[in-house]
Order: sequence, then C-alpha cells, then structure tokens
Amino acid sequence: MPEKHREHLPEIIRHKVDQRLKATQEKHGSLFFGMGMFGTVGWTIAIPTLLGTLLGRWLDKLHHSSISWTLTGLLIGMASGCLIAWRWITKEGEKK
Repeated sequence: MPEKHREHLPEIIRHKVDQRLKATQEKHGSLFFGMGMFGTVGWTIAIPTLLGTLLGRWLDKLHHSSISWTLTGLLIGMASGCLIAWRWITKEGEKK
C-alpha cells in the first residue's frame, strides 16, 4: 500500500464504521421496513377475517337460523385480526 494512502486509512475506517452504525440505527425507520410492516399488519387482519367468514358461511349452510353466522364470523375474525395486529405492533414498538 502506498504511503500516502496509509495516512488516510484511519479516516476511511472511521467513515465506514460510522456509515454502518447509522444504517443499523435507521433500519427500523426505512421505507422498506414500513412497507413490510404495513403488509404484515394487512395480512394479520385479512386472514382471520377470511377464516371467520368462511366458518360463518359453513355454519349458515349447516344451521338455518335467524342469526347470520357469516356476518358474525366476519366481525369476530376482523376483531381478532385487529387484536393480533395491535399486539404485534405494540411488541415491535417496545423493541425500539
């Protein structure tokens, strides 16, 4: 390594270390992390809602009653999905 580059080596290493530290600290605030969290929250709500609706449709076909099991399953699935998503977001927020 030429002599002129050796004297700049500590500055280059310090700069690279600073960049890496900054990147790890901003990891949770990046655009991709936000988009990933948004997608995860969406699926966390959508899947229980869909499962509740399907269970309700099955119960409606099985038992004919004045209660709409499809609507009941939809509401229960959505409420449980929102609860799961809320808990997950709270848990992720505590990690920061």
